[in-house]
Amino acid sequence: MNQKGTLNMKLLRQLFCSMFALSACTFGGGFVIVSLMKKKVVEERRWLEEDEMLDITAIAQSAPGPIPVNASVLLGFRLHGIIGSLVAVAGTILPPMILLSLIAVFYDQFRSNPVITTALTVMRAGVAAVIFDVVINLAKNVLATRRILYVVLMVVTFIMGYFLDISAMLIILLCLAAGIICVILEKVSPSDRREQ
Repeated sequence: MNQKGTLNMKLLRQLFCSMFALSACTFGGGFVIVSLMKKKVVEERRWLEEDEMLDITAIAQSAPGPIPVNASVLLGFRLHGIIGSLVAVAGTILPPMILLSLIAVFYDQFRSNPVITTALTVMRAGVAAVIFDVVINLAKNVLATRRILYVVLMVVTFIMGYFLDISAMLIILLCLAAGIICVILEKVSPSDRREQ
């Protein structure tokens, strides 16, 4: 809502259409839509700064539920409060609901159609490329902080997930704990210096 408390219908319409288009064109899960959302929200629409989008991505990934829906809730709320969240979520969930409803009705025909099977297999290559793009951008942002702890956490958590097959949820919780400890230590250390 704007300063007078009225609805910004133009923004809500743009938000709904943007989320609907992103969701309708996204195959391969939440990480793909995050990359596309960044391009749309940060670079094209300029609704958010890149740091804000990265924060939304981190929260969306660590919260329970599908990443696109979580990101939509946060983005919509940031742009237009609770109404914005509802509009963004509606735009995000409608395309898969419509598509899955159609697939459910014609499931047997979809399953046995060689053209659809081939198309879905080929699309995996594009999905892999988009996810790789997200990983590279997130890694660049971590390296840009120039904080040794963040870089070490990134490397250690990669090893934990890829080589040691540790659950992603456990890794996220460990990173959250490390972040909380860092904040506490940063807040405690200035007062310690003053006392000395």
